[in-house]
Amino acid sequence: MRRGVERTIWLATIAIMIIGLTAIYSASSQSTRVTQGVFFDQLLCALIGLGVMLFLSRFDYRKFYDFSYFLYGASIVFLILVLLVGRQILGAQRWIELGGLNFQPSELAKFAIILSLSRYFSVNIPSRINRGRDFKETIFYTIVIPFFLVVVPSLLIFKQPDLGTAILVFAIFIAIIFINGVKISYILSFLGTVAALAPFLWHLLKPYQRARLSVFLNPNADPLGAGYTIIQSKIAVGSGMLFGRGWLSGTQNQLNFLPERHTDFIFSVIGEEWGLLGALLLVFCFYVLVDCGLLIAQQTKDRFGFSVAAGIVSLFAIQVIINIGMVLGLFPVVGLTLPLVSYGRSSFLMFVVMIGILLNLNRKQAQL
Repeated sequence: MRRGVERTIWLATIAIMIIGLTAIYSASSQSTRVTQGVFFDQLLCALIGLGVMLFLSRFDYRKFYDFSYFLYGASIVFLILVLLVGRQILGAQRWIELGGLNFQPSELAKFAIILSLSRYFSVNIPSRINRGRDFKETIFYTIVIPFFLVVVPSLLIFKQPDLGTAILVFAIFIAIIFINGVKISYILSFLGTVAALAPFLWHLLKPYQRARLSVFLNPNADPLGAGYTIIQSKIAVGSGMLFGRGWLSGTQNQLNFLPERHTDFIFSVIGEEWGLLGALLLVFCFYVLVDCGLLIAQQTKDRFGFSVAAGIVSLFAIQVIINIGMVLGLFPVVGLTLPLVSYGRSSFLMFVVMIGILLNLNRKQAQL
């Protein structure tokens, strides 16, 4: 059974990579802003990523327990450095140049947060505190301390500015405290407090972030500005209909109407050229990966491994949902990539690292 899960993960991952590569090739074939070098760059990342997955599938995941806090600290240092000496692209300072390559520390931070929260909860704090202990003590150990592990990198990421990843990090925090047994009433109380403070956070947003949130309800309010990308995205997806216009034949894509189509809006290219059936095939592959990850988490016997697996699956599922929802106009545009599909070295390689850990979890449980 576990060999079947491992094989399924490999097949789903390779299928997603192939779909992404075909879309990136198409998105860059006629682009006036993006060279076709991004396709070969992504192809190299895919080949390296498969090797990384194979290596990590044989690497003992429990070693990550020992340096989880070190990795967390390193991610904080990188997030501070990116604000001081990072490279600015399109008004956002999110990249550090290392050896001629751009590295995005926020991608490392997402993984480090999963590891550090999993290590924290591996001492079984939720079940020990929730049993009749003082309410304040319970909140302190199960929500306040873990929240402070998350709030520092979240604020540094928000400062870049990167609202999407900051929201995603917060969502990871909620997912991990939930799967580790924190009472739903405590989580709802915490979320209610955050919601009450939300109006005060509006003034901390950059003007373009406010514009994106404003046009979410009515993109036509600024059709040539903040609403342009989402309008073109919905046109592209809708024009694909059931079977799509065909590879390299999407008008919104090939005629350069759709911005950022090789990164955040890659799903629009797939919807336009491969239609509803092609889009559903990709969604199905994502579903298969998530389902296998949940099965591995369910069958993992130690709490650290369980929490890591569940955290990885939560991150993967949430980011896929937000990206596709953003492309379809169901969510505001917050600038998140589609895992293993969008162009981006840091995001791509961190996701293959996490899938490699899932493979290792599956292998280790089979040996018990």
